[in-house]
Amino acid sequence: MKHLLSSSPPAEAEREIACPCGHKARYLEMRPKQVLTVVGSVVVERAYYLCRHCHSGQCPRDQELDVESGPCSPGVRRMMAVVGSESPFQRGRDQLQLLADLDVPAKAIERQAEAIGADIAKQEQDKMGRAIQLELPQILDPNVPKLYIEMDGTGIPVVKAETEGRAGKREGQSAHTREVKLACVFTQTKCDDKGRPIRDEASTTYVGAIETAEAFGPRVYIEAWERGWSRAVIKVVLADGSIWIWNIADQHFPGAIQIVDIYHARQHIWELAAKLFPDDLKQKNRWARKLIRKLNAGSIKSLVAELRAFPGLSQELQATLRTEADYFERNAERMRYPKFRKMGLFVGSGVIEAGCKTVIGSRLKQSGMFWTVRGANAIIALRCNRLSGKFEDYWENRSRAA
Repeated sequence: MKHLLSSSPPAEAEREIACPCGHKARYLEMRPKQVLTVVGSVVVERAYYLCRHCHSGQCPRDQELDVESGPCSPGVRRMMAVVGSESPFQRGRDQLQLLADLDVPAKAIERQAEAIGADIAKQEQDKMGRAIQLELPQILDPNVPKLYIEMDGTGIPVVKAETEGRAGKREGQSAHTREVKLACVFTQTKCDDKGRPIRDEASTTYVGAIETAEAFGPRVYIEAWERGWSRAVIKVVLADGSIWIWNIADQHFPGAIQIVDIYHARQHIWELAAKLFPDDLKQKNRWARKLIRKLNAGSIKSLVAELRAFPGLSQELQATLRTEADYFERNAERMRYPKFRKMGLFVGSGVIEAGCKTVIGSRLKQSGMFWTVRGANAIIALRCNRLSGKFEDYWENRSRAA
């Protein structure tokens, strides 16, 4: 490995190279550099050039090998990014020691994982910039029968400085978490023999970040575009009732079929029934099941009328009833479940709910973890990239650029 990576002293005609300052840097000597590779540590000999004008030195071989930023080879940095995206950094250190006999500090794994994640996030930001300027390339692939976008939010624990001035869930208390917005895109080609939709295998990709809905919308749009949004025959946005999600859908995906997750809507009914009949389990179940039958049938107008006509209660419960009635009335068009099922569409957002657990929760919500927004966003970008099956493409492009 040392023989393959080392370079020979340059020939006389190659002893001057361009310097960033605009002058020439001249070959001075061969210098050693210790590089940690996937098969162990080696000492690489490479030519060192010095500019007499600005007194800066450079080793072109470092750029060729992509080791300018430190002593770890690209292969080792790739391994560090993988273990850092999957588990706590100390555990990643133990894994590299056990599986590859590489001794790297946990802090180095943290730095590399976050650096690569930040680079992935930067590339996504560059795409969003091009999208704003309407410079996205047309993708000439076959049409997509059905393409879905699902969105949701989940909180992760952050350091205290990241929650200053933010109200918590309980009145009078400060926040302890920040919301990660996550979206997934997947396709559907067929249904099973009972007419139930089947998600295309390995078709799910993810994007996510701690950011405002205004910033998140273009991120989701880019992912959908790359997955074939412009070529989709049927386009669906499927989510719970969060207003920020439907604002993104209206702004970036006009014309798409909007569907409220049916299980989320049913949960609204069960939670309301528990408040209306706290001491009568039988009546609670009877009332909730009656409303759920109306929900399943798409009879939202009748459901809303029943909520608004509920007999007199305390002011607090009356306000709760009004809020729930408004929720169903506002989302009536998104709750036409018989029609959606007849079209062979999904009516449950289980894919994004599972994504919140697997993409975000399993890595960023472990016991004792507290993140900065910068560090969390880097790891989120890295995990979304890997779990979307894009990491090998990213690494090939990175190697080609180096």
